[in-house]
Amino acid sequence: MNPDAADAPLHGRRFVVTRPVGQAHTLSAPLRALGGEVIEAPAIRIEPPEDFGPLDRAIARLDAYDWILFTSVNGVEAFFERAQKRPSARLATIGPATREALSHHGLKSDVTPERFVAESLFEALDDMVDLTGLEMLLPRADIARQALPNLLTAAGATVDVVPAYRTVLAHDDVRRAMSLLREETIDAVTFTSGSTVRSFFTNADALVRSRAVAASIGPITSLALREQRVEPAIEAREYTSEGLVRAIREHFTEEN
Repeated sequence: MNPDAADAPLHGRRFVVTRPVGQAHTLSAPLRALGGEVIEAPAIRIEPPEDFGPLDRAIARLDAYDWILFTSVNGVEAFFERAQKRPSARLATIGPATREALSHHGLKSDVTPERFVAESLFEALDDMVDLTGLEMLLPRADIARQALPNLLTAAGATVDVVPAYRTVLAHDDVRRAMSLLREETIDAVTFTSGSTVRSFFTNADALVRSRAVAASIGPITSLALREQRVEPAIEAREYTSEGLVRAIREHFTEEN
């Protein structure tokens, strides 16, 4: 499809993509293919942890773990930048993108839940094995939800939560997006995590909040939006980039 064609589904629509550099293309490319104009405004940067010590100590005793749990693509990549050997533990991933990232390292996920949230990953593990006494490693962002480790610990597992990377607020590109929102020239702002939501709205005024048509990748991100007093106008039914693009297309097709 010619993205300039007037009959393209998203022709004439402008979208802000808040994903960090290196990941924005998973939304930007399909939105452009559908005729949309995309403004990339990374709300966060992915950086190394302030201290690699906890991650390196966990990797040094890798054979002691029964499971390694990955809840983001960033967690997979950060882990394998430090790990020098193939883990013998079973592996779990929160969703298809994380599972695919694992496959790029020649590894297969033993379990991926049907719904791509921490609670569903716990349920899938709990249905699969007796969690009592198992040792689990969870390499993830320095700041993340506690739902998964809390549920696993309550079920009798021992969970080592180690920071593998940091999410850092990035405001320069966001400021431009704020200006466009005030001018009412943006049709929707896409959000794929609570961290992108919190960073984007950190310095937002009431006018920006009222004019932000928020497109959310799933219920956890939608909850973060509501905590910022922004009601999501669009929420993906499948919590993936593809699902979010599909929901955006459906929303604007119905609106037309």
